[in-house]
Amino acid sequence: MKKKLLGTVVGLAGIVALAMSASANAHVDVAVGVGVPVYAQPAVPVGYYGYGDGYGYQRDQWREREWRRHEWRERRWHHEMRREERWHERRGW
Repeated sequence: MKKKLLGTVVGLAGIVALAMSASANAHVDVAVGVGVPVYAQPAVPVGYYGYGDGYGYQRDQWREREWRRHEWRERRWHHEMRREERWHERRGW
């Protein structure tokens, strides 16, 4: 009986320790239900310092390509709308 009780206590303590460790890694305050204030320090952001951001002119080229695609879709949409309007006018809708 004592071995079962001891095993239960050790198992629960392990589960509580694991839960507190997981919540500390997730930066969650565990002490809400317990009543003990616990502070988990947020992770330090990693930054690569140097000239530029690693993308350089390619980021601008990507933006330009995306903008051209956007404009093309917009023109195509207007073209299809005008085409549909002409079709409706010819058919008497």
